[in-house]
Amino acid sequence: MIVVTGATGRLGRLVVEGLLKRVPPTEVVAAVRDPEKAAGFAARGVQVRHADYDDPASLATAFAGADKVLLISSSTPGQRLAQHEAVVTAAREAGVSHLAYTSVLGADTTKLFVAPDHKATEAVIRASGVPFTFLRNGWYTENYAATVAQALATGSFAGSAGKGRLGGVPRADFAAAAVEVLTGEGHVGRVYELAGDEPWSYPDFAAALAAAAGKPVSYTDLPTAEHQRALVAAGLPEPVAAMLADADRGIAAGELSSASGDLRKLIGRPTTPLAEAVRELVGS
Repeated sequence: MIVVTGATGRLGRLVVEGLLKRVPPTEVVAAVRDPEKAAGFAARGVQVRHADYDDPASLATAFAGADKVLLISSSTPGQRLAQHEAVVTAAREAGVSHLAYTSVLGADTTKLFVAPDHKATEAVIRASGVPFTFLRNGWYTENYAATVAQALATGSFAGSAGKGRLGGVPRADFAAAAVEVLTGEGHVGRVYELAGDEPWSYPDFAAALAAAAGKPVSYTDLPTAEHQRALVAAGLPEPVAAMLADADRGIAAGELSSASGDLRKLIGRPTTPLAEAVRELVGS
């Protein structure tokens, strides 16, 4: 039995859909905070169980009888590590034979703002003794949905990544990798650095967006501090603006690309090209 935590989230839903193409629905558990949101899965035969990262008792119930668990990382800053520790403890106590975790690209070396919690979670998992796989996900192209909307409205967008390149691809590619790890063989103990085959820059993104929209789109590069101030002025909370500006710093430093080829190997096909990913964003 395979348990997917956060199964009604944007990544989790894609993973469950992918699993349903490979295993019977009765072998899949959607572990969610709000079971009502997973009613569609339940109607298709998926087991839906309540699981709250802040409620250890719910995790113990959700993991009962599980062979494999996918821990999709929490999105709650300041609480993420404690929540992950609760999941790992529950997985160990349930006798889970394989725990896969969605970490971040280069978790042990990157200086990205989000990295410390991921690095610490990986250490907790290693220390737990539960057989593991780390899926170190890169950037999702869907992270730029708001950027696309702004660019289509104004003809331009700004950032602070310079000509740095990132291996961003749609969530669907990362979800397909998780499905392979959960249903395939030979993945226990592996650490996968997951990113697109062909890294791209923000000027590349602007060109792809212009081609998809059929109108000019330009990119303006700003110093990091100025970029962060612009994000706050646009209405973003200070912590969010700081995180986005730090992501651009990471892109400029090459921290969001990888030449490992791990993602391509896991999904058994080339990763989604930038042009195709941008067309999906423009059409969404």
